[in-house]
Amino acid sequence: MGFEIHPWKVVVTELDKASMRLSESLTSIGNGYMGMRGNFEEDYNGDTHLGTYIGGVWFPDKTRVGWWKNGYPQYFGKAINAVRLNGIHIEIDDEPLDLSTADVLDYHLELDMQKGLFLRRFTVKTQKGNVSVAAERFVSLAQKELLAIRYAITADFDAFIVMKPYLDANVKNLDSNYDETFWDMLLEEETEDGLALLTKTKENPFAAPRFAVSAAMSCWADGLEMNERKCESGYVESIYSGMVHAGETTTLEKFVLCFTSRDCEESVLTTMSLKAASRAREIGYQELKDSHVATWRERWNGCDVIIEGDDAAQQGIRFNLFQLLSTYSGDDAQLNIGPKGFTGEKYGGATYWDTEAYCLPVYMAIAGQDVAKQLLLYRWLQLDGAYFNAKQQGLEGALYPMVTFTGIECHNEWEITFEEIHRNGAIAHAIFNYATYTGDFEYMQHQGLDVLCGIATFYTDRAHFSKRKQHYMIHGVTGPNEYENNVNNNWYTNRIAAWSIELFCKEAQKASSQRLEQLGVTQSALAHMQDVVDRMYYPADDEMGIFVQHDTFLDKDIMPASDIPEGQRPINQNWSWDHILRSCFIKQADVLQGIYFLNHLYDTDTIKRNFDFYEPMTVHESSLSPCVHSILAAQLGYHEKAVEMYQRTARLDLDNLNNDTDDGLHITSMAGSWLSIAQGFAGMRTVDGLSLSPFLPDAWDGYAFQFHYRDRLIRVHVQKELATVELLSGESLEIKLCGENMTLTDTIEHKI
Repeated sequence: MGFEIHPWKVVVTELDKASMRLSESLTSIGNGYMGMRGNFEEDYNGDTHLGTYIGGVWFPDKTRVGWWKNGYPQYFGKAINAVRLNGIHIEIDDEPLDLSTADVLDYHLELDMQKGLFLRRFTVKTQKGNVSVAAERFVSLAQKELLAIRYAITADFDAFIVMKPYLDANVKNLDSNYDETFWDMLLEEETEDGLALLTKTKENPFAAPRFAVSAAMSCWADGLEMNERKCESGYVESIYSGMVHAGETTTLEKFVLCFTSRDCEESVLTTMSLKAASRAREIGYQELKDSHVATWRERWNGCDVIIEGDDAAQQGIRFNLFQLLSTYSGDDAQLNIGPKGFTGEKYGGATYWDTEAYCLPVYMAIAGQDVAKQLLLYRWLQLDGAYFNAKQQGLEGALYPMVTFTGIECHNEWEITFEEIHRNGAIAHAIFNYATYTGDFEYMQHQGLDVLCGIATFYTDRAHFSKRKQHYMIHGVTGPNEYENNVNNNWYTNRIAAWSIELFCKEAQKASSQRLEQLGVTQSALAHMQDVVDRMYYPADDEMGIFVQHDTFLDKDIMPASDIPEGQRPINQNWSWDHILRSCFIKQADVLQGIYFLNHLYDTDTIKRNFDFYEPMTVHESSLSPCVHSILAAQLGYHEKAVEMYQRTARLDLDNLNNDTDDGLHITSMAGSWLSIAQGFAGMRTVDGLSLSPFLPDAWDGYAFQFHYRDRLIRVHVQKELATVELLSGESLEIKLCGENMTLTDTIEHKI
């Protein structure tokens, strides 16, 4: 399937039935509250992945593997397919409209990222003549519960047209086992101008919430009469029909309002949804669309990135920003960012360490301090669950989960769930990053200190003292490179653990004795923590001057990824797991992840030696990997490599580079494209105040981006030989530009 290069759109001009799932992923829309894949409104009986998802609505699926091992969680969690909201059955002279079997004469599908619209135009040939359809929909950014659809049909012959808009809660997940379903049907209700249904997640054996969802629709159809309604178990439908003359257009407008028990009492959901649907129809499609488009315009005004001279790069960054803004709004501290967002079911829609490592710094810059703080509060609210997770492993402190909806671990691959303890460090680093970026150090002393204390206590207990080497060590872990499991002394894990402990010790020294007593921390405990920091073991090779990924990494057959035989990449789709584990090839940045996080602690020569050693072995089969390499390459002056890695992260899904986009987009890694430009190409650093040291990629004529920083809005524009920094709002600021200390009061420039 070919997607046109367009700076503001994803456009498809040919119906490729073999690539429908890819198209559906790439044209997904959402608003932070709910979202859906780019499925057709009318029936489609070919290969498809139907998906509508609601933020915070999930199901605790029973753990089926490894139940016999102590410490396993009781359940997985999974994002569940919710009520199908957009469906419309279409019949033309008693023939169902279905593009999987129709004779399609022309076809145009697009995602308009500037306006947040999903649009289609197509013409099909029938026995009597041609029928043209123009369909448009949006999930409102101005009213989070609203989906609005306008569906227009024009035939070049007199046709009897039937349009049946419906809501259907009899849905399944693509990843369902044995056709299992997750919803109980509670109620179908009809009013004068609307239909609604109420569903609730099924009873489950775990202490997890049951979610109720009510969806209501109110419709009207120009030129057709509504002559029947259906209300069946979990299904409601209105039937509009009539004879339409040749050349005339009949238009259906469908307004769906969706409310959940996360926000309202179950008893009022149906009434609320019906009233809201009726109100939406009264307002009308165009006015609702105008409000939605205006809200998107406002969002883009605060975060757009402009790339001059490279439309593919421009499309990539805007596509990624669009999907990030569609996935998370920062309105609710109980919501987070699933790796697939509202675009698919893989990874269960749960929270991973991706949020803190990659997403938080981007939202902090493009959406502001308050939005970023919501992500930190999400973890603080789940601190009890993190203590529970550690206790399940017989350890003190707080172990944040690898995969979660509630704070309790809900993933059961031992080598990932229980050995990737490095995720605690990403959360500690996010607190540090937030404080140094925003200047809100008060947070570090309040909720932040609670979290840091739990993390530091866990890492201190998880480390053990080697009497033989007189160092603290951490054995039996998996680092960010998941192509190695159960290793000893993973450099990154040891380093981020010690750094996290030290961060807490420093902040604890600023706290009052009453605050430490509240945390249950004594001076002797702090002294022990500092001893762990001071005597942590880090594997290294002095001859090469590198940090060693783990104790036995250099005993492997070391070779570059370029030596992998042709046709065997990605290796995770071609090799056995045993083969992968024994190889030297690295899924994603591991040692380099630590150097990226703690960049301010290492000199250029140290960074260069490690980058030169590890980058050639990295296969980037994690979507989280390219941006780290792009940023470090830019820092080292490896500009071609920086641009190569940017292109990989920016167009990972658009070009389906890892051959896995059909089941959903890589939402959390999309943040990497913005980081690659800001922290990579523009050299943005914020640990010790704001500094910028930009360069311009050879293939670009220029680039510009803007960001929020300490109650200011700042714009950076980089052109050939010139960098311009403009203060758009806020008070003057001391910054460092290209190594020079300068005062930003209006606009400053520097040659590059």
